[in-house]
Amino acid sequence: MKTINIKGKDYITVNERLIYFRSQPKFEGWQISETIVSIDDKEGIFKVTILNQKGFEIASSHAQEYRDSSYINKTSFVENGFTSALGRALGYLGIGIDTSIASANEVQNAVKNQTTAPNDDKKWLTEAQLNATLKATKDQAEKVLNTFKMKKEYKEKIVSKFNLK
Repeated sequence: MKTINIKGKDYITVNERLIYFRSQPKFEGWQISETIVSIDDKEGIFKVTILNQKGFEIASSHAQEYRDSSYINKTSFVENGFTSALGRALGYLGIGIDTSIASANEVQNAVKNQTTAPNDDKKWLTEAQLNATLKATKDQAEKVLNTFKMKKEYKEKIVSKFNLK
C-alpha cells in the first residue's frame, strides 16, 4: 500500500486501506456501516462498523470531529469524521497499521494542533476567571479573549454570552 510521510513516519491513507479491504478475497461480502452517534452545530461523533459476510460485527471505531477545526471541516466535517472512523476500524482489522492506527489526516491535525503558536506565553484562564468574565462587560470580555489561553468551552461561553465573533 502507498504511504505518505508525516514528520519522518510513513502512514497509510484511509483510501489505500479501503482499496486493500475491498480487493482481498478474504473480505468478500463484508459490509461497512456508518452511524452518526451525535451531532450538533459544533461537533459530531461518528461510528463505523465492519461486519463479516454473515453480518457479525468484527470491528468498529468512533471518531470525533469539530466543525471549526480546519478549513475543510467547515463544509465536510461529517465526511472527515466517517473517514477517520473508517481508517481506525480498518486498522483494527490489521489493515495499514505498520506504524499507527490513526489516519494520516488525524496525525496531520494532531501535529498542526501541537505546533507552538506565538501566543504560547499567555497564561491559562482559570474557571474562577471565566466566571468573573461572564459577569463583566463586553469590553472586558474581549480583553480576556485576547490576553489568555483557554479551553475551547470557555471561549465558546464568553463569545456566546457577549455575542462576539
